[in-house]
Amino acid sequence: MTVTPPRRKRRSLLRFLVAGPLLTAGVLTAVAAHAAPADDIRVNEVVTTGDVDDSIELYNKGTATVDLSGWILKDDDNGHSYKIASGTTLGPGAYRAFDVHAAFGLGSDDDARLYLADGRTLVDSFSWTTHSAPSWSRCPDGTGAFRQAAVTLGASNSCGSGGGGGTSPVAWPGGATVSTADASGVFGQDLSGLYQEGAVMWGAQNSGKLWRLVRDGSGGWKPDTANGWSSGKKVRYTDGSGTPDDEGVTLTGAGSAAGVYVASERNGDASGTSRLSVLRYDVSGSGTSLTAAREWNLTADLPSTGSNLGLEGITWVPDAYLTSAGFKDASTGSAYTPGSYGAHTGGVFFVGVEGTGMIYGYVLADSGAFTRVASFAGGMSGVMEVQWEPQAARLWAVCDDTCGGRHSTLRVVASGGFAVTAVHDRPAGMPDYNNEGFSPAGADECVAGSKPVYWADDTADGGHALRRGTVTC
Repeated sequence: MTVTPPRRKRRSLLRFLVAGPLLTAGVLTAVAAHAAPADDIRVNEVVTTGDVDDSIELYNKGTATVDLSGWILKDDDNGHSYKIASGTTLGPGAYRAFDVHAAFGLGSDDDARLYLADGRTLVDSFSWTTHSAPSWSRCPDGTGAFRQAAVTLGASNSCGSGGGGGTSPVAWPGGATVSTADASGVFGQDLSGLYQEGAVMWGAQNSGKLWRLVRDGSGGWKPDTANGWSSGKKVRYTDGSGTPDDEGVTLTGAGSAAGVYVASERNGDASGTSRLSVLRYDVSGSGTSLTAAREWNLTADLPSTGSNLGLEGITWVPDAYLTSAGFKDASTGSAYTPGSYGAHTGGVFFVGVEGTGMIYGYVLADSGAFTRVASFAGGMSGVMEVQWEPQAARLWAVCDDTCGGRHSTLRVVASGGFAVTAVHDRPAGMPDYNNEGFSPAGADECVAGSKPVYWADDTADGGHALRRGTVTC
């Protein structure tokens, strides 16, 4: 017998989320905004439980902008209502999620209803009898039936074959054998992001350290003993203060000579507050600490998360691939045009969010400005690492033991966005470790169709933080 869990009312971590060609008052005239038919607006996604809950997403399936000023969201109780703020409009093909927890909670047996501003004219609704796990999503967006899928609030629903909304995981695309790749007790806990640069492996440690590792002669890695790297180097913010909780690390096409980029979710000296940042470090010196040369603080541009559920991974994808693949710029709704952003790194940085499983793409300008050009689901409930593999032209998203150690692969598809192409189980020889770092070797190490791949175990199970396996090239 199935027992429906009791109705659950819980404060949401999501406060406000916008993605796609969303327009605000003043961008289009009020006449144009009001001219669109109301029935183009649909309840598109509902989240009732989890890290992000009590949230209702609306989607505009039409071709004109719709003014939502004063429209009302309700649950199954007519006495509960959430009034959409004046000046709120929704462009064609746009998504917008509303956190309704302050007005009402969404339970295990409930409704999400959308009314015009008169409070009597029903525009759309959806009812359910069990909590979202993790999301109730229309597939396809705006027109299809609701089904359980990955949380994608503010972006297209995870409906495809591989989006975490019904994709059956497949076997690991490589060998089953996994071995340790470090000496026992070298790193302790909290080693997270990895990035291999030929004969060097860069590692980000949550306690505010960056490591430069070199080969140990037996297929693994050890700390570089030159230029102050023996115990890793402490990282600081641009003013020399703080302890960035660095979770991910990447390089651009220019390599470490142009700086090492780190993703951080908070300042360890103020651990209760999110600070979702990308920091660039000059690693050419011989000191034992590093002060960031630049910080891009993305906190205000991203949905709120718990302070320990923020940016976990970062990778850089070259403009050349994105333009050749037909990548679409979500900030303009048109083809991605790198020249529109002035001086930048020649690519887009993609960051993964642990708490939502979302991945966001940013152009980080040399001036310190930034523009979000993509928002999409990683295909799993969380993302602890993202890694671009140029040889296979695929983006990896990695989840730790939260998801049984699964990995998803994504590519730019015909619509111009990244979509999940497969979800892979961890290698058969890998226990369900807390792996938060992942780095495939370069094309030069491919032998007979296989090459090494490395993981960083945040928990350092058995005293080891690094492990080695293989993946097809």
